[in-house]
Amino acid sequence: MNKLRTAFAATAAAALGLAALAALATAPAQAAAQPAFLAASQMPPSSTPWTATKVFAGVPENGGVLCAPYKIPAQNTRYREFNTELDTNGVQVTTVARTEADAVRLVDTLRKSLAGCGSLLEKQNPGLKAVSAYHGKVNVEEGAWVYSLDTADPQIGISDIHLFSVGRDGRTVTLVRWGQMGDLKHAPLKAFQKTTTTAVNKLH
Repeated sequence: MNKLRTAFAATAAAALGLAALAALATAPAQAAAQPAFLAASQMPPSSTPWTATKVFAGVPENGGVLCAPYKIPAQNTRYREFNTELDTNGVQVTTVARTEADAVRLVDTLRKSLAGCGSLLEKQNPGLKAVSAYHGKVNVEEGAWVYSLDTADPQIGISDIHLFSVGRDGRTVTLVRWGQMGDLKHAPLKAFQKTTTTAVNKLH
């Protein structure tokens, strides 16, 4: 009986050891499956340092991002916000779609929202001047597309410029926004394209 118990204990210990090894082997794969986010240092250069929040689950306040509110589903979505001391700010929102076809449709939806944002804002806000522009495709993974939104409110004398990009890697879609006071000539377009490339490359 003692021999039987000893043999059973040895078998159980071996099984537990194999299970532990299997868990260790799969843990890195599970961690790698979660899309990575931009670091603060990977945003376009600024005269004051960028800071980044932790990564939150869901979508940012008000349902998402300026020009694409409520277009990105909260499920399987996370985001990180960025700020500097001079009111320059940004956000990255990343979502994993159920299928690659769903991801393609989401990219198309976001691109249409960004392309038509200026005219929509003018209709919603009489007196506001808003111009959206497309700045081409970035060749990274399944592609990324860059847009800008230039707004001016003559009544209060404030102008703002925002840059957006939408990129995809398989089922994963990411949207990056950068914004500050000023207009398009003050925007770091080339640096933002580089940030976009980094953001998509980091997804997986």
